[in-house]
Amino acid sequence: MVNVSRTFTVDRPRDEVVTYLRDFANAAEWDPGTVECTQNTRGPIGLGTRWHNKSKLYGISTELTYELTRDDPDHIVFTGSNKTATTTDDLSFTDAGNGRTSITYAATVDFHRFGAIAEPIFGVIFNRLADSVPKEMTKALERRSN
Repeated sequence: MVNVSRTFTVDRPRDEVVTYLRDFANAAEWDPGTVECTQNTRGPIGLGTRWHNKSKLYGISTELTYELTRDDPDHIVFTGSNKTATTTDDLSFTDAGNGRTSITYAATVDFHRFGAIAEPIFGVIFNRLADSVPKEMTKALERRSN
């Protein structure tokens, strides 16, 4: 299993941040591996909403179905899966004062096959990708406010 986590602060209020991030289709704007992400359930976003995600990491393409599995005002969780892996994107939010929000982004990838072999390699890859999440997510949130 690969685990990465980053905590950072953005100059946007929590309700705006949560509203934007709970629509996982927006991952295409802030997740460095996501190429395309589309909602594939009808209706408003809530527990059980699903998205089809196409990602490409260092030349390797994959597709996952993500589901919103926790939907609280200060904590959202998306669980993604395909035949190769199960992933969790866990985002928690804290008011940081003056209209700012502290975000903790934690991602877990559990490989179904070849986990012991894949984990050391993908651990390095996912840590590099996680390093870019604060910058990309901050840029996406600030673009939305302008």
